Amino acid sequence: MDCTERLICFEPASELVSRGIVSEAELSKLSGRADFFALCEAVRQRTIDKLINAGADIPCRDGVIISPLAIVGPGVTIYPGVQIRSKVKIGASSVIGPNSVVENSEIGQNCTVNSTQIYSSVLEDSVKIGPFCHVRPNSRLCRGVKIGDFVEIKNSTLGEDTHASHLTYIGDSDVGARVNFGCGVVTVNYDGKNKHRTTVRDGAFIGCNVNLIAPVTVGEGAYSAAGSTITDDVPDGVLAIARARQTVKEGWKDKRR
Repeated sequence: MDCTERLICFEPASELVSRGIVSEAELSKLSGRADFFALCEAVRQRTIDKLINAGADIPCRDGVIISPLAIVGPGVTIYPGVQIRSKVKIGASSVIGPNSVVENSEIGQNCTVNSTQIYSSVLEDSVKIGPFCHVRPNSRLCRGVKIGDFVEIKNSTLGEDTHASHLTYIGDSDVGARVNFGCGVVTVNYDGKNKHRTTVRDGAFIGCNVNLIAPVTVGEGAYSAAGSTITDDVPDGVLAIARARQTVKEGWKDKRR
């Protein structure tokens, strides 16, 4: 059975042989799929043992699959169902919560990743994210960023101590430090033909259910009122309101009846 290009714990078997993680003898003994998956399980257990002996905390091995080539710092905690795939580096004392997936990404020290998928991105130190978040390629979350449940980030940079607590899409955006995104914010980056970028300066406040129609810039310390659809640049330090004024129709219910 030719297994040299099959993946063992997310890495090509030939790569693991060249690095001495799997022996040629082990591969030569394989005679079928059952043997191959038994080898995959053996490599999985060896990898977990190695990390535990190096100071990682893996309290339950159920569903944990870690690339043998991953770099995992001391004091990292890894919970059940985690997949740490190819080209991953995790800094000391970080916590990777249940059912998270990390691929081709770097996670800094003292981060908390809870039930989140991260691809081809960087999380700097002390980032907290999850649960149920998706970090798509080419994203960078700077030190102290906090991302809550059901937030998607794509091809964007979020500056230090920026928060997006829930139900938000940040795509193709350059976000400064200490920005707050309310619930339900969307950076509207696609016009049906081209993608455009959104810029949010330091200290801005984006209210709940705001649409930022790219290309657009929100200035430093500026506010956008909840429910607004922002189509023009917002200067520094102002409050932008882009919504219809409320109308109350007296007696409407009785007339309807």
